[in-house]
Amino acid sequence: MKTIFTYLFFILTVAAFSQNKISGKVLDAKNQPIAGANLYLDGTYDGTTSDDKGEFSFETTAKGNQTLVTTFLSYETSKIALVVENQKPLIIKLKESVNTLDAVVINAGTFEAGDKAKVTVLKPLDIVTTAGSNANIVSALQTLPGTSTVGESGRLFVRGGESDETQTYVDGIRVAQPYGASAQNVPTRGRFSPFLFSGMSFSTGGYSAEYGEALSSVLLLNTIDEPVGESTQISMMTVGLGLANTQKWKKNSLTFNTAYLNLEPYQAMIPQNVKWNKPYQSLSGESVYRHQFERGLFKLYAAFDASQFDLNQESINPPTNMRTDLHNNNFYLNSSYKVTLGSNWQFFTGLSYAIGENKINLNEDVLHNTEHASHFKAKIKKSFSDRVKLAMGADYFVTQFGENYNVFLGPQLQDGYRSNIGAAFVETDIFFSKKLAAKAGLRAATNDYIHKNAFSPRMSLAYKVSKDSQFSLAYGVFEQAPGQGYLKYNSEFNNQKASHYILNYQYNSNKRTFRAELYYKDYANLVKYNTSTIVYNSQFNSNGSGYAQGLDVFWRDNKSIKNLEYWVSYSYIDTQRDYINYTSKVTPSFVAKQNVSVVTKYWIESWKSQIGFSHTYNSGRPYNDPNQSAFMNGKTKAYNNLSFNWAYLISQQKILYFSVTNVMGTKNVYGYEYANTPDVTGIYNSRAITPTADRFFFVGFFWTISDNKKENQLKNL
Repeated sequence: MKTIFTYLFFILTVAAFSQNKISGKVLDAKNQPIAGANLYLDGTYDGTTSDDKGEFSFETTAKGNQTLVTTFLSYETSKIALVVENQKPLIIKLKESVNTLDAVVINAGTFEAGDKAKVTVLKPLDIVTTAGSNANIVSALQTLPGTSTVGESGRLFVRGGESDETQTYVDGIRVAQPYGASAQNVPTRGRFSPFLFSGMSFSTGGYSAEYGEALSSVLLLNTIDEPVGESTQISMMTVGLGLANTQKWKKNSLTFNTAYLNLEPYQAMIPQNVKWNKPYQSLSGESVYRHQFERGLFKLYAAFDASQFDLNQESINPPTNMRTDLHNNNFYLNSSYKVTLGSNWQFFTGLSYAIGENKINLNEDVLHNTEHASHFKAKIKKSFSDRVKLAMGADYFVTQFGENYNVFLGPQLQDGYRSNIGAAFVETDIFFSKKLAAKAGLRAATNDYIHKNAFSPRMSLAYKVSKDSQFSLAYGVFEQAPGQGYLKYNSEFNNQKASHYILNYQYNSNKRTFRAELYYKDYANLVKYNTSTIVYNSQFNSNGSGYAQGLDVFWRDNKSIKNLEYWVSYSYIDTQRDYINYTSKVTPSFVAKQNVSVVTKYWIESWKSQIGFSHTYNSGRPYNDPNQSAFMNGKTKAYNNLSFNWAYLISQQKILYFSVTNVMGTKNVYGYEYANTPDVTGIYNSRAITPTADRFFFVGFFWTISDNKKENQLKNL
């Protein structure tokens, strides 16, 4: 009897530990075998790898319902449910992952800068090391195709659009007043120092449905999520002083910078083309506070700017000089929070408030205006898989503007308005494969001041034709309310509208990038008025129209020559508008048909120096000469500006920096101002509009103090 029980125990034990075989073949989408794929039963140690023929086989003691997991680099993970005892040989097909570095990128109309971008055509470092940019974000962007150099303005003009057709965002929240104070024909600068920003996205068209109230372009600036370490940076310059500091503790960090600029000592030494009574002075600062949560990040960004200047502006019309004494104060506050939730959900919300105030004495008259602007946004994003993502959200813009104009010994005029714009958007990204992707979205908005609604579809498609190159298509409708100068007098407008059509080709390989882009823009509902300048009793309508079409080309090479980086941009644009007080459809005065930029940066090890050159060429711009019968028939001479900079490392953390614009001293002309009435001979006299100075020289000493002795401010110059 004992022998029988022993035998039965042995049989049961063998049965319990008997093994089943799982086998099959691993293939790709083209039915080619994949060698080296890793296969295993989830929750066990049973598994194997595929051989050169893609075949696999292994035995397991697992029973019943199991999950077979198959993984391979650059392919999506496969999970197959099976019953071990009944399993027949498998054919497993793996899909290429859409998250690989060589996957297709939807990029028609968009330039990226930052470590997170798959294809970067402009690095954050470039914004401040480009000769002639003088650490101005806008000036650096003007070396990219699609932009125009409008020297008397200093703002961004993109693909035939005016400067107010570009919106600026910080961490996804709009900046209502992105430029500093200026006077007529005196260029301004962007308010923001590149010191606090880690990345940038600059769209010349076809941008996401998330962003509205921009006809031509969107500039997205992203502040640093987490600083590398604590440091102090001291700047001593020919135009002023600067101080920056970063502190980190536990899950918090705080960065601030402040600068005092005073051009009076500089202009006392360097001749100017403007009659300054008091040259430009400003006190400004920025700060970012960050708190890291377990699954989220909170940021609080603040910036202020107080500036003033006083000058006599020449005019061909009496009175000959207009004394302009301007005081500007600006404050911007921005808070944002993003968090990763369960089941691949992400949530983002942000809020901003800005106030801009100008007090301007115009001879004996006084102009005072104030703008309050707020923006709220909430967005939620769901990743259903690596291939399908959905984003939706809403934002709300509030603008209140008031202006008082006190005429000397005359009346007091008051104007202003309050505008509320609510919008909602939805957008999906679909990756059909690593070679083909699409983005489709819709934005709906309503404006309670002009009582108009807007529905704006946006679509993009990208296809990768080879490992290093791809084509992209984009279409979108973009709407924007008329600008402040119109709304303060009238609310009977339609939303201005622009339809974008873009075809893009991009090649990127081994630190070399080539982009070519064809585009067409159709403008409708542009503002027109019937007076020589905008005044309170002008008759306005929205019957203006126009178009812009052209070719943008970009080439960047960081590889061919050791220690040399360079890029070349070329833009051709054909555009005409019938808007404002134009008498016919013509090319606007701010547009040059051809624009070329060449930027070089070279590191000389033996000199411990980086030197750079940049050259900008624009063909002549049109202007209206009343002495000719045809409207806007004049043409300025071509614009040329060759700039140079040199950064010398005295030691690893001490830098001496020098730059000069317009090295050749070219006498550039932006346009002409004509008399309102002819002289006794019937001729309208004119005056050339020229730069405020032929050249700008800059010398600075920059000192970094930190525990990391290799850190310096070269990236900020």
